[in-house]
Amino acid sequence: MTSRSGAVIAGVAWSVVEEAAPELAGRVRARFAADRHHVLATLRRDGAPRLSGLEADFRDGELWLGMMNGSRKVLDLRRDPRFSLQANPGQDAEVPELGDVRVSGRAVEVTDPELIARYAAEVRPPEPFQLFRAEVTEVVRTSIESPYVVVETWSPGRPLRTIRRTSEDATLTIS
Repeated sequence: MTSRSGAVIAGVAWSVVEEAAPELAGRVRARFAADRHHVLATLRRDGAPRLSGLEADFRDGELWLGMMNGSRKVLDLRRDPRFSLQANPGQDAEVPELGDVRVSGRAVEVTDPELIARYAAEVRPPEPFQLFRAEVTEVVRTSIESPYVVVETWSPGRPLRTIRRTSEDATLTIS
């Protein structure tokens, strides 16, 4: 991810998100825990987005992305590590109590055999699999606090930003 000035924003481990914005991090983890399968957005070779199903795992202060060996999403992330991970919205059309959440960043492929073996022993994913660790550059949660839509955004090096608005608001209310 780049800033408005064009500088690359360094990604951080999930533990940094938990330390900097603990309430937001807790709500995001709870939202991901509510469903097993989520939606991963990667970039195809031509720059178009690719959406794929994925199981995400928060463990040991990291956000882990495990996927089938040789899948298109693996190839996409090896070529361009940028991703966005959207929590499964659930069966209801309404935004659930936990909100709608997205985590974006860069995926770093894990190649350490010991780390992969330890992860496999704990999680028991279908094998063979590829494992990536997320370097988080943005966390977004959208929820409803009637009459407002509330958007919470966190990025490394910036404070948590909260926007509350209604569809009738001419301007945003940012806190």
